[in-house]
Amino acid sequence: MILKYNIIILKYISLILIFISLSFPANSDLSVEETIKGRKAIFSKNYKTAKRIQALSTNGDFEKAKSLMLEMSENYRSLIEYFPDNTQEGYDTEALPIIWENKNEFNNLMIKASNNMIKLTEVVEQTDNISGTLKSLMWSNCKACHSKFREEH
Repeated sequence: MILKYNIIILKYISLILIFISLSFPANSDLSVEETIKGRKAIFSKNYKTAKRIQALSTNGDFEKAKSLMLEMSENYRSLIEYFPDNTQEGYDTEALPIIWENKNEFNNLMIKASNNMIKLTEVVEQTDNISGTLKSLMWSNCKACHSKFREEH
């Protein structure tokens, strides 16, 4: 059963990656404005999706929550491409210069967040502490990024 589930997850992820690679133009094709607004939209979507995951998981609707977790995972991976050097300023970006100064650290955090969302799909149904598991594997990544790489509001 677990093997079948993992195969389904991998197929889903593969389809998403194919879709993204076919529909996403190269960084050079995007304007600075499109890039900054695009990354802001993805972060905003991830926040809304995280709140939805919290509600669904708390209510025991794990299948819908898992689908959203995989969507968030892909969003985190795609965000790495939304921080080229020419997008450090303008268009109300909230990104701090430290992203470009420590690009590997930022990219690794996005990869970790992506991997944690996949891990969350594997453990969310078995945990005795849904809130704590979501905090550990989902919300902590948001906090880590915001505290180091985002302007305060």
